[in-house]
Amino acid sequence: MVALTSYSAIFIVLCAFASASPTANETHPRLFSKIYAFGDSFTDTGNTRSVSGPTVFGHVSNSPYGSTFFHHSTNRYSDGRLVIDFVAQTLSLPFLTPYRYLKGNESFHGVNFAVAGSTAINHDFFVRNNLSLNITPQSIQTQLLWFNKFLETQGHRGAAAFDDALFWVGEIGVNDYAYNTGSPIPDDTIRKLGVASVTGVLQSLLKKGAKYMVVQGLPPSGCLPLAMSVAPVTDRDDIGCVRSSNNQTYYHNLALRASLQSLRRQFPQAVIVYADYWNAYQTVMKNPGKYGFRESFKACCGVGGPYNFNVLAVCGMSSVSSCKKPYEYINWDGVHLTEAMYKVVHDMFVEGGFTQPPFGSLFDKKRHEG
Repeated sequence: MVALTSYSAIFIVLCAFASASPTANETHPRLFSKIYAFGDSFTDTGNTRSVSGPTVFGHVSNSPYGSTFFHHSTNRYSDGRLVIDFVAQTLSLPFLTPYRYLKGNESFHGVNFAVAGSTAINHDFFVRNNLSLNITPQSIQTQLLWFNKFLETQGHRGAAAFDDALFWVGEIGVNDYAYNTGSPIPDDTIRKLGVASVTGVLQSLLKKGAKYMVVQGLPPSGCLPLAMSVAPVTDRDDIGCVRSSNNQTYYHNLALRASLQSLRRQFPQAVIVYADYWNAYQTVMKNPGKYGFRESFKACCGVGGPYNFNVLAVCGMSSVSSCKKPYEYINWDGVHLTEAMYKVVHDMFVEGGFTQPPFGSLFDKKRHEG
C-alpha cells in the first residue's frame, strides 16, 4: 500500500462521514414540487447512518449534533440545518427524506441521495491504487444509480418526472483529494477524473430531462480546523488558511466551471447554475463580523489546541462539549459547518449574487414555462 502521511490518514477518516417539515419560508412561491439532492457530508441528511458507512467522526447520532434546530440528532453533520434544508424552506417544501429511509411507494417532495464520505471518482479507483481505507464506498455515480432505482420504483418514465424538479448537486470532490494525499498520483489527475465523473452524472440527468440544476463548487477546505491543525504553520495563505488545500479546491472549481459551460452549450433548454461555495466562504472569512461570527477557525464542538480540535476527542463523544453560542462560530466540529454558516452560505447563493447565472434565473425560466 502507498505510504500515506498522517494528514492524509486523519483527513480520510474524518472527511468520510460526514425530517420533519420546516416552517415554510415564503420567499418564493412553490414553483418546484420536489428537489433531488446529491453530494457528500455537507449535504447528507441521514444516508450515512443507514448504510455501512463510518461512525468515527463525532458519533453523529449523538448529542450535540442537531441541538440548535431539531433539539436532537438527525444524523446531519451540524448542530442544525444544512444548505439543502434552507433551500427546501425557501421553496416552501418539506425537508428531503434520505434515500435509504424511503418506505414503499410514498408521495415525495424530493429525495436526498447525498452520502457523507462520498467521492466524485468511482470508489474502485481508490481501491485499485491502495488509497482507500474502504470507509465509504459510495461515489456520486452510486448516487446516480440510486436515483435511477428510485425512478423505477415510482414508475416514473420520460421527461414528465422532471418538469417540476430542482436538481441540487452539492459539493463533492474534497474527499478525493484527501484519499490521494501522500500518493504519487498528481492532483491534476484527481481533478480531471473527479470533474469528468461529476460531469458524466450531470450529463446523464440532463439527458433524462432535468431542466433546473444547481451545482455547488468546493469550499476552501484549507480553512477547516482539521486542515489547520495538521498542516505545517508555513503552509498558509493571505487569510490564514492552508494554502495547499485551498489551491486544490480553487483549481478544481475552475475546471468544474469550464465543464458546466460546456454542458450549457449541449443542453440550452436547461438552466445550470453554478453555486460559488469557494468565494462565498472566502468572503465570510475575510469579514466574519459582518455576518455575525466571532470565531473563524475554532470548532464550536471539540476540545484542545488552538482550533478546539483533537482527532482523538471529537464532537459527540461524552468527554467533548460544544460552545454555548454556535451561531458565533463558522465551524461546528472541525470539518463541518454550523447551521449559522450554512444559512449565510444559502443566503449568499439565493440572494447574494454568488451564483452564475443568478439564482433567480431558475424561477424566471420556471415561470416562463409554467
